[in-house]
Amino acid sequence: MPLDLWETVDRLHGWLESHNRHPARETLLLRMLKLSEEVGEVAQAVVGATGQNPRKGTTHTWDDVESELCDVVITALVALRTLTPTPEHALDARLRAVAARSTSSPPSPSSPPSGPAPAPAPTSAAYVRPGAAEIQERSTP
Repeated sequence: MPLDLWETVDRLHGWLESHNRHPARETLLLRMLKLSEEVGEVAQAVVGATGQNPRKGTTHTWDDVESELCDVVITALVALRTLTPTPEHALDARLRAVAARSTSSPPSPSSPPSGPAPAPAPTSAAYVRPGAAEIQERSTP
């Protein structure tokens, strides 16, 4: 059974709060800094997956990159929950604003989607991640 996203975010937030030793403002700032740390781990995993450090070679996989990206999303959602008790409303409003400026029309909450259903996102079994050589070829001028 899949986890409920916002219920899980709220539980993670509560768990962190139960171990918190800092004032509220400092806690918020530290959660924002944690997000930067997680983004750095994505960069480290990409460098490792592409073998960009000649001294270390290939140290990570694209599964590692995927995992680190998920950590960024989770950390961002928990940071958002720290900022507001209703992060789902904040994210929904922001997502609609981005969709409105980026697509022809944002989905309305009450109308069914028009047109054909979008293709499902590729699963890890169907999606072939690029290898280091393929990425290097794409980035070579």
